Amino acid sequence: MTNPLIIALDFPTEADALAFLAPFNNVPLTVKVGMELFYAAGLDFIRTLQDRGFGVFLDLKLHDIPNTVYSAMKVIGQLGIQYTTVHALGGQTMIEAASRGLADGAAHAGILAPDLLVITQLTSTDQTTMNRDLQIDGDLVQSVVHLAAMADQAGADGVVCSALEVPDLQARNLQLKYITPGIRLAASNDDQKRVVTPGRARQLGSTGLVIGRPITQADHPLAAYHRFQTEWEAAK
Repeated sequence: MTNPLIIALDFPTEADALAFLAPFNNVPLTVKVGMELFYAAGLDFIRTLQDRGFGVFLDLKLHDIPNTVYSAMKVIGQLGIQYTTVHALGGQTMIEAASRGLADGAAHAGILAPDLLVITQLTSTDQTTMNRDLQIDGDLVQSVVHLAAMADQAGADGVVCSALEVPDLQARNLQLKYITPGIRLAASNDDQKRVVTPGRARQLGSTGLVIGRPITQADHPLAAYHRFQTEWEAAK
């Protein structure tokens, strides 16, 4: 990973996203394209980002039967992107199918496959939500550990989780990257429940950070990005 900071392009249109990215043209940056923007702008937008030198994390969080996920990932594997995602709750067979699809698609295109990242529990999920709404018994962190271990066994390259959970995952000696959203410079009142600062995330063992609104909604986004980067680097 050349740059551990990934900016989430949480914008409704391609024009909004490209306007935001204009000051970043000389920054070696990976950007995350989620469902809203991808459904609005499509594959042409992914190619536009690549033409402008940005790495792409295509975050579609696939969760379906294994054959469907395999077929979708075979397409995604041909795009030349850096990362993509599935939900761990789809099960081990689905994750294995996703990994095969990416590998087969990339081989067909003659390129490297993107890293397959597995969503454990969303950072908007807390203990009550998991137990009451999802009807998953037990402790939230132990659920994340279980799902990450399953992802590792299924051949995933990494997981998306809270930085607070990384030490528990590292204790299992999993061969995974730990990509962590919910990163803030200070406490905030939004829908992220399990949040940490970039410096703390690095100390906890995060491999990479996904940062959205604290940069995309900042008065000076490039300056905000550099503040996150400085705090990350200072935690070496």
